[in-house]
Amino acid sequence: MARYDVYGLGNALVDTEFAITDDFLEQEKIQKGIMTLVDEEAQRVLLSRLKERFEIRKRAGGGSAANTIYAVTQFGGSAYYSCKVADDESGEFYLKELGSNNIHTNLGSGRDHGVTGECIVMVTPDTQRTMLTFLGISEKLDSSAIDADALRDSSFLYMEGYLVTSPTGRQAVIDGRKIAEANGVKTALTLSDPAMVQFFRGCLEEMIGDGVDILFANETEAMTWAGTQSVEEAIPALQKVAKLLVLTLGPDGALIVDGNERVRIEPFKVKAVDTNGAGDMFAGAFLYAIAKGHDYATAGKLAARAAATTVSHFGPRLSSAEHQDILKAVLG
Repeated sequence: MARYDVYGLGNALVDTEFAITDDFLEQEKIQKGIMTLVDEEAQRVLLSRLKERFEIRKRAGGGSAANTIYAVTQFGGSAYYSCKVADDESGEFYLKELGSNNIHTNLGSGRDHGVTGECIVMVTPDTQRTMLTFLGISEKLDSSAIDADALRDSSFLYMEGYLVTSPTGRQAVIDGRKIAEANGVKTALTLSDPAMVQFFRGCLEEMIGDGVDILFANETEAMTWAGTQSVEEAIPALQKVAKLLVLTLGPDGALIVDGNERVRIEPFKVKAVDTNGAGDMFAGAFLYAIAKGHDYATAGKLAARAAATTVSHFGPRLSSAEHQDILKAVLG
């Protein structure tokens, strides 16, 4: 039996979240609904303007894959996370959050000088999240962050599509995938964001190589990848790069595609207030469930309920008690 259910590789970012109005995005000329990379000064200026008009709703350790790994451990799974933070206050904050949630990591006391990555998350009244990210030292994540022994002793390797923007991060994913493939560890990748597909398609293909075992994507990412107007039309193109497709469809639930087999996952109805982290949570719950031997239908049901619970409040993460309540409701 593997020591870790899931080994994650991704960015380490401290999230600062605001509930804003659409006019703020228009005034700042920020494209809504996607993640945009900015430099430190641009983020500092925007943060100042946000604080003048809006209240900080939450500050927490984040990063797409990190949120997924967090979910795995809170459901009761075991996980390892490879990332990079600096020797600053934010880095210390991030490291403590990993440890307090039973997540093993490559991070230690010998962290490099620099600035830990930060992400400003802005949520509009329609629950869409718009993110401006300064990667900081996370942009320098490289293959040295990989603990090969821990990776070989894992059931799944989960890779974050956002790493495609960093040459060293992209190579880390490629190297991690090769280690996993050589040792029978199943590979899973999330496309992360439509902008990653639109602007870094060729680099994503390098990360995927000959294909991954599981591909996570929302409907926009899927259609952008395939250049289609529907998820159904996108499926054949996606199947060329993954054995199993896990496609989230927002309020319409999800679709799991394994060859010719399709499992439709019904949505769990809630009033959404913040979609930030919904896909991350879905992936974490799904990976936890299949790592523990559950079938796709059960894994999808758990993931759908967990993602819906996440969007019903601010922030990309749930409490440990909420995870256990979801487990009990779905698995009994």
